Amino acid sequence: MSGPVPPDWPFAKASRMVASRPHRWHVQEIGEGPDVLLLHGAGGATHSWRGLVPLLAERYRVTMIDLPGHGFTRLGSSGRSGLDAMAEDVTTLCGALGLTPAAILGHSAGAAIALRLALARPVPVVSINGAFQMFDGLAGWLFPIMAKALAVNPLTPFLFAAAGSPARTRRLIEGTGSRIDAAGLGQYHRLISDRGHVGGALAMMASWSLDRLVRDASGLEAPVLLLAGGRDRAVEPRVSREMAERLPRAELRIFDDLGHLMHEEAPAEAAGAMMSFLEEAGVSSSPRPRR
Repeated sequence: MSGPVPPDWPFAKASRMVASRPHRWHVQEIGEGPDVLLLHGAGGATHSWRGLVPLLAERYRVTMIDLPGHGFTRLGSSGRSGLDAMAEDVTTLCGALGLTPAAILGHSAGAAIALRLALARPVPVVSINGAFQMFDGLAGWLFPIMAKALAVNPLTPFLFAAAGSPARTRRLIEGTGSRIDAAGLGQYHRLISDRGHVGGALAMMASWSLDRLVRDASGLEAPVLLLAGGRDRAVEPRVSREMAERLPRAELRIFDDLGHLMHEEAPAEAAGAMMSFLEEAGVSSSPRPRR
């Protein structure tokens, strides 16, 4: 999104911009304790953690970033929008921040990036409705072709953004199987009304490939918690189940009544599962007293 982070954006006071080639990153850091890195999904931004972070920050130092081309992170090169390139650039950013995550949390496509990072440097991973599978059948080869065609047309992001309305945003979100509060819907609407953000999401989809991740998953040494929403219409729970079967140290939990944005629908429930897992994995810190 163009311009500075607005004061009403979640955790705006914690925002800063960090230049780490080839991108200019939007970074937010909150809390004290072991470092935990949060990675949102395609089309999202740091706002998606608005309900979860206050709970996690009682025990951890949480670092949130907008992925390249998303939210307030300026995409430095569209050629760096694929899974492996994003993982490399996130690693470079962590070096610039002096950040060595003790654990990584990822939602949807962010969960795929989290696993790729953990393959390079094993740390516990929490996956929320991880997008570990491309579309089946005809869509499996047709969708990337369509996304590439849309991404290279300079008018496409403008047309997508101009076509948005609050009602359309609500339908898009509900189409994932989730219902979120009005504040969250408003933030998503601001994102999909911004042609820069839409362009970044399209570039990511056009470059996405999971082949190497799926091939390498059986070699991941770190423990992984896979949380899946039983009502998820964007990524079916079977995708998390199949990935759990590939991973050597995986735990799968399915929440029957939640959808793709389960961490936004029920942040306390999601945080409870995450913190229990992280404590068992040895990533623990005493809770800070409430003021």
